[in-house]
Formats: sequence, C-alpha cells, structure tokens
Amino acid sequence: MSDQICRWGILGTAGIARKNWHSIRNCENAALVAVASRSAERAQQYIDECQSDVSHSPAPRAIGTYEEMLAADDIDAVYIPLPTGMRAEWVIRAAEAGKHVVCEKPCGLDAAEVQKILDACSQNDVQFMDGVMFMHSHRLLAIREALNDGTSVGDLRRIATGFSFCAPDEFLEGNIRVSSQLEPMGCLGDLGWYNVRFTLWVMNYTMPTSVSGRLLSSIQSDGSAAPTPTEFSGELFFDGGVSASFYCSFLTEHQQWAHVSGSKGHLHVNDFVLPFMGPEVAFDVSNHHFDINECHFNMERHTSRVAVSEYANNHPTAQETNLFRTFSAQVLSGTTDAHWGDIALKTQQVLDALVTSSQDGGSIVDL
Repeated sequence: MSDQICRWGILGTAGIARKNWHSIRNCENAALVAVASRSAERAQQYIDECQSDVSHSPAPRAIGTYEEMLAADDIDAVYIPLPTGMRAEWVIRAAEAGKHVVCEKPCGLDAAEVQKILDACSQNDVQFMDGVMFMHSHRLLAIREALNDGTSVGDLRRIATGFSFCAPDEFLEGNIRVSSQLEPMGCLGDLGWYNVRFTLWVMNYTMPTSVSGRLLSSIQSDGSAAPTPTEFSGELFFDGGVSASFYCSFLTEHQQWAHVSGSKGHLHVNDFVLPFMGPEVAFDVSNHHFDINECHFNMERHTSRVAVSEYANNHPTAQETNLFRTFSAQVLSGTTDAHWGDIALKTQQVLDALVTSSQDGGSIVDL
C-alpha cells in the first residue's frame, strides 16, 4: 500500500458500482486497480463500458473470479455491491484476506449475520463501512448545528421520512430487489435502510425502545421463493417522548424527504438521500408564527434556507466521493474505526425488529 493512495477493487458488476467507479476516480487518495466478475470477459466488458464514459488511467484490469481479486497483493480495499444474500460470505472472505471493505446495504440478511461480518473485520484488523452516501455529505454538519442551536428546532419531538420510487413493470417482474433469495427485505432493505439510518443519526444513534412495522404491499416475482416487500411503513419510539415515522416504497414516484420537528420549529430536507443536481445542497428551517389580533388570525411564514457548497453526482466534492475519500484516509492511517460497523449493526437491528412487528400485524416490538 502506498502512503498516499488506497488501491481499490470492485467485487461485482452491479449497476450502483458504476457510480462508485466514478467516485473512486475523483478521490485524490484512491485508485481503482481492478474489477472482478464471474468471468474475465464480463469484467472486461464492464470496464470497457465504464471507461468509455469515465476513464481511469491506467485502466483497471479485469479479474475473472472473486477469489483472485481477494488474493491480489496490489489491492488494499474492496467495494462489494453483491446482492444481500451473498454479501456476508464475501465480506468475511475479504476480511480474512486482509482487505478493507465497503459494502452495499443491507449488509446482511439479519443482525446476527452483520455481527459475524463485524467480528471477522475486527479479528483481521480491517476497516468496514456500509455504502450510505449521505452520511458523508457536509450538509449533515450544518443540519447538526441547527438541531443543536436550541432555536431552529428546539426540543426534539418528531422525525418523519419518506423514500420511494415508482418501479416499472420489468423491475417488479425480475429485479433482484424483488427476489426473496437475494433481497428478502425488498423495499425495506433497499430504501428503508436510509430512513432508519437518518432517524438514528438525528438521535445520535440512541436506539428506539420499541418499534412497529406495517407491510403495506408485497410481490412474489417469478423465481422468488416468497413475497418481498414493495411498500412498508414504520414507527419508532424513543425515551423522552421522541417518535419517528417512515414510509418506503417501490410503488410511488420519487421522493426522499426528511422532516424534523421540535418545540420551536421544524427542519425539512427534500433530497436527503440523493441530492438534486446542482452546486449546493440545502435544507429549510421554519419557525412560523401564529398571531391573533382581534378578528385577524395571521399565520406568518418564517423560513430560512441553509445551503452548503457541495455538488451532486460524483463531483470531487460530492457525498459519494467523500465516502471513498474518508474510507481511503482511514485505511491509509493504519487504524480502524469501529463506529461505522456499529451504526450498520444498529440499523440492521431496527430493521429486524420492524420485520418481526410486521409479521405480527404491526404489534409493538421492544428492542
């Protein structure tokens, strides 16, 4: 490993990896060395397609097996976008090979599997992180300042989030995210992970005392052994009277909003997962005032916009680039930070409890 460059491999050729192909290229402390697939031909095709749009110099090499990538001496870290049903095996094998790991979410089929992943990473002294990009946006620092200033929101009472997209028929008929073998949590794992993570982040990772989950709709596609969630809602309850709700779905068109309410105002983000295109990311703080003067009832709008200079979509300042920059810096430091694994485990534990609740008609499940 160079003192200045973390050398990366992409283990798998999923669509989301194309975004991170670009992200790694824009990191000054990272270099993409190789892409692995089940065949060298598929890996090379993937490289050729990505190179034609966003080129690396030199071009990454194609590797025809995952095992060969993990045995490579010139790779320090791997990004694993494989389906959830396959992730634990390959994250653990990567850790045992001494490779640091960023993996997509959910990180495992359940919390017990995620714990096995974290144990393997700890035992082999490698860094682990899930691929939640918004965690690396500088906007979160500004949101935290607003939450802590005592006047923008005041005493926290309620968190609400929504994340969905309206999937086309071909998605619902055959995408891996509606396969119970590969992605058993469906929309809850694919989208709800972000809802729950944002809520836990607002709460400084204090766990809810109990949750309630509702499976609103599901689908059993051809080849799927069981139905998978296509629409899900949940409630999380915390000590101190704070509650949170969320909605995630493959059946309603694009939305990715977060709303945090308190005793003095509320904070709204309308693109908390994937920022809208542009040179800045922003959120609104509202402290409306209701004035009664004899027969005049006036609701006064008081909203301020807080913006941070940060581009979306793989720019060197973008959140996904920051993810790989931060991770690479951690690897290059020669130390590991257990925080990233801890919050992945907590997120998975909440999702597990929500599934348990939904299987019992939305009953309250204590954590």
